[in-house]
Amino acid sequence: MNASRQTDDEQTKLWNGPAGRAWVEEQELLDQMFKPIEELLVEAVLAGSGRQVLDVGCGTGSTTLAIARRLGAKGRCTGIDISEPMITAAQARAERESTPASFIRANAQNHAFAPASFDMLISRFGVMFFDDSVRAFANLRRAAKDDAELRFVAWRSPSENPFMTTAERAAAPLLPNLPTRRPDAPGQFAFADQGRVHRILEESGWAEVDIQPIDVACTLPEKELVRYLTRLGPLGLILHEADDRTRTQVIETVRAAFEPYVHGAEVRFTAACWRVGARAPSF
Repeated sequence: MNASRQTDDEQTKLWNGPAGRAWVEEQELLDQMFKPIEELLVEAVLAGSGRQVLDVGCGTGSTTLAIARRLGAKGRCTGIDISEPMITAAQARAERESTPASFIRANAQNHAFAPASFDMLISRFGVMFFDDSVRAFANLRRAAKDDAELRFVAWRSPSENPFMTTAERAAAPLLPNLPTRRPDAPGQFAFADQGRVHRILEESGWAEVDIQPIDVACTLPEKELVRYLTRLGPLGLILHEADDRTRTQVIETVRAAFEPYVHGAEVRFTAACWRVGARAPSF
């Protein structure tokens, strides 16, 4: 098995297993945390237009549904994600809300989209997990109409996002088997390097690439903090394997490490991100 296929299989297993289930279970909390990011993307969509929009790595569908509501009856928003549990949750949300959005359970890297079918492609933290990013964005370019817009938000570096790595840094001395992040590997910080993102987009056929740093204030309720830090990220993947004594010690240690972010009943942090824009050139 080549490295690319192995990485793709790892991502499929991860997001259809514990990570996907955790995101479904913590859907409400995560949507609240990242609401300001969602709003940046939704605002870029022309309200009431007949646009066909693709939401890449749509997860449980919050951004897809928000854009569908903004488009109204004239347009359409389709979400695609590799995770069956998250797509199932997204479809259930759309049915509950009677929001006319569509969802595809597939890998956007190689899914056979109808050519030139989307006026706009967007993503909230959903494009950093491809094992071959150039191939993925080339496939998305084929799915885009000429002159279509690409808009997404991705994380900058781990050092610029200390909140996102606090749990694993605090827990590492107590959990020797804690997974370590690999630079440029598929994952949360795969697009930390601005130059790399620019090259990926140009090599995959996108033009007018514009990458701007943004710092977004995010919050979550303090009462949800322990649940957040024990369910998500590298720590969330293995904490259940620890014995009760170790687990208690890890939770106490990690919770204390988050104290600088706690302000009364609210946890506050800054999401250091890239806001990326590009256009599908017409020939």
